[in-house]
Amino acid sequence: MERSRQFSGVDEKLVFDAVLPASPSGANESDRRLEIAVIFTSAEATIAAINRASNLLRGLNGHISLVVATTVPYPLPLENPPVSLDFNKQCLLEIAQASPVESTVHLYLCRWRLQVLTSVLKPGSLVVIGSRKGWWPTWEKRLARKLQRVGHKIILIETASGRPLATRIKPQAEKNRRVILDLAGS
Repeated sequence: MERSRQFSGVDEKLVFDAVLPASPSGANESDRRLEIAVIFTSAEATIAAINRASNLLRGLNGHISLVVATTVPYPLPLENPPVSLDFNKQCLLEIAQASPVESTVHLYLCRWRLQVLTSVLKPGSLVVIGSRKGWWPTWEKRLARKLQRVGHKIILIETASGRPLATRIKPQAEKNRRVILDLAGS
């Protein structure tokens, strides 16, 4: 699904949405009571954030929305990011499939990450952000602080970078997963 829109003088382009149901039957849209937004920061930190969001939603009829705001520098056109879209889509689907909870992936190409996130997230959203552990404030911690000032509820997950990435991915809850890609307009 590709859509472009202009808001507050900033360009944004939704590249694709992928819905990953927890089970083949899936839950109805109207039955969802709670949605947790997970902001993509890095593969390692996002996996930790998805695991925490899955633990929070255990036993509830909830949904994880993985929001990826990929910044494209001004010398490049918005449709031509520095990293291949196919590569990004594949990596994001692998990360989202690690969750036992129904997940949706939203990939946005943009110029300014904060403005896109504030326009995309619902007011007062519960947002989980993964960050690397360190003494100095990281860009992820500054982003969390800015989103909190706007009115979102933030859970910041700090990860240590000592273990390899493959050991942190939890196994899938179910073997029979369906991946639904909505690529309207392409």
